[in-house]
Amino acid sequence: MARVHLPSGLTRHTGGVETVDVDAARVPDLIAALRDLFPQIADRLEEMAVAIDGEIYADPGYQPLRADSEVHLVPRIAGG
Repeated sequence: MARVHLPSGLTRHTGGVETVDVDAARVPDLIAALRDLFPQIADRLEEMAVAIDGEIYADPGYQPLRADSEVHLVPRIAGG
């Protein structure tokens, strides 16, 4: 299962959970599982960039996940 690290801005809506293991083959499956686990953060998940095993994806699309992947949800930073 991929280990998912949630940013501190979301943990106040997850009962303090910072890390969760999710069985998912691809990023959309992971996001769907997180929505099921924590419905109160569902709308914020689309705003996140995703770092998989140290590589950040602003648009993760269908990036594959390994059973031992480390996934960090990262708030996107707007700039100009």
